Amino acid sequence: MSVVPVPANLSIVICGESLLDVFQDGPTPTGLRLDAVVGGSPLNVAAGVQRMGQSAVFLGAISRDFLGERILKSVVDEGISTEAVVLNDAPTTLSLVGVDAHGVPSYRFYGTGGSDRQLLPEHLARLPATVAAIHFGSFGCVVEPIASTIRVLVEQRHTSTVISYDPNVRLNVEPSLDAWRDNIEWMSARTHLLKLSDEDFERLYPELDPADLAARWLAAGVSLVMMTRGGKGALAWTREGQCEVAAPKVQVQDTVGAGDTFQAATLVALAELGRLSPAGLAAISLDEVRRVADFAANAAAITCTRRGPDLPRRHELRDLV
Repeated sequence: MSVVPVPANLSIVICGESLLDVFQDGPTPTGLRLDAVVGGSPLNVAAGVQRMGQSAVFLGAISRDFLGERILKSVVDEGISTEAVVLNDAPTTLSLVGVDAHGVPSYRFYGTGGSDRQLLPEHLARLPATVAAIHFGSFGCVVEPIASTIRVLVEQRHTSTVISYDPNVRLNVEPSLDAWRDNIEWMSARTHLLKLSDEDFERLYPELDPADLAARWLAAGVSLVMMTRGGKGALAWTREGQCEVAAPKVQVQDTVGAGDTFQAATLVALAELGRLSPAGLAAISLDEVRRVADFAANAAAITCTRRGPDLPRRHELRDLV
């Protein structure tokens, strides 16, 4: 297997929230049994990048409470760099998932004032001066104070570093569609890689054609727009044109973490092709984009065969992008 690292040993930074997904696990004589799983889309992406052979740095704030200690242990166990992790005394964010008598899930989110939101501009000094890419995703981009910090970082780095963005809309955290749309429009002028799911496209822009939106974002400065479509595969657009890849046929356990896997694999594939730079992405060919998207779709399919966000390692994927 020939894996090409990012030039000059540059890392891929993943910025955003970390939390615990807490699942109802049946009644007890005096209450309920709960099963808490380390989660958060950015943390999943960081794990995927590291597992697939590139160096990942997690930029985020984690609580010193016993829940945060478990999250930090997960980061360390995955081999993700903690050089940019900030510790604080705010409570760990919790996402609770319950199931009623008919098997219908319900969700409650406890994140106001949470530790993962407390990333501040002064914390950005922890980052290495030069990195290959910085990925942002999910609700950290639309809740304060972390959202303002992210904008400071994007303004600082977007001319020299690949900016990657996946809105990963979570309306149970921020119910305003306008807030999500406003952030996408702001990011589109400063982002090189923009990835959305078809669900987010339809949720945010139900009256618009994805190809028209992609053209608008490409005109704003994005180099590569990608749309994941679950079992239908993925679409991608550059200024050169559009391409499509199919999703492998697999026995699906669940789709948790599939989008994060696609994102991580995309970053890894671009790094292996030597395209993970602003100039490299600007010059990427449609054939290379097709190879990247196909590699990412195959990685996501592996995750779908497993329970929960268990992202694949590089040796489980094909040798070459």
